[in-house]
Amino acid sequence: MTLSVTYDLVSFVAENWEPLLAGLRRTLTVAAIAIVGAFLIGLVLGAARAHRIPVISQLAAVYVEVVRNTPILVQIFFLYFGLGQFETTRMDVFTVAWLSVMIWGGAFNTENFRAGFEAVPFNFREAGLALGFSRVRTFLNVTLPIGGRIALPSSINTYIAVFKNTALLYVIAYEELTTTAFQIQALTLETLEAWTVLGIVYLTLVWLLSALIRLLEARLALPKEA
Repeated sequence: MTLSVTYDLVSFVAENWEPLLAGLRRTLTVAAIAIVGAFLIGLVLGAARAHRIPVISQLAAVYVEVVRNTPILVQIFFLYFGLGQFETTRMDVFTVAWLSVMIWGGAFNTENFRAGFEAVPFNFREAGLALGFSRVRTFLNVTLPIGGRIALPSSINTYIAVFKNTALLYVIAYEELTTTAFQIQALTLETLEAWTVLGIVYLTLVWLLSALIRLLEARLALPKEA
């Protein structure tokens, strides 16, 4: 039984490796763009919220509340079908793919970084100002290195969630890995094989991503007090 299932899975991959590889490549491309974008959004807006920068802080708060309190599927549909009704805001499926998961991740990362920056003791920032640093240099040399490390564990979870959320892009027919598995299953009727292979690939990739980021977290961890 086990040998038969294994043979079926190997045979499935051997017959369909080219479209699966193409789908995986698209998944990784979208995930990479979205993760980098979510990092930058979180860094900038998190700093704005932590330092109460007028207007930007309020707009960031609205952005965070809207995105965090609506399902990501609704956001994907809004970008692709809602804005797609208007010529000036119509986007191709690839743009909607990375933009939707990036916007989602950026909202969660904004709160991750805000919490991290706010956790930096005030006397640390005060010491930077006393040394003659400007507010910007104090942020870059004191708040960012410490607050960024404090925010790292929660940010890691956000990056992993961003990667997994790329699977939802099948709803707009973007040919990432899940959509590809759907198409192969529909053509071959090999349902068990398609979803088993898909699950194994996602499990492996998420595990590898988690392991790599945990190594980074260990290297950047704040030193423990004696």
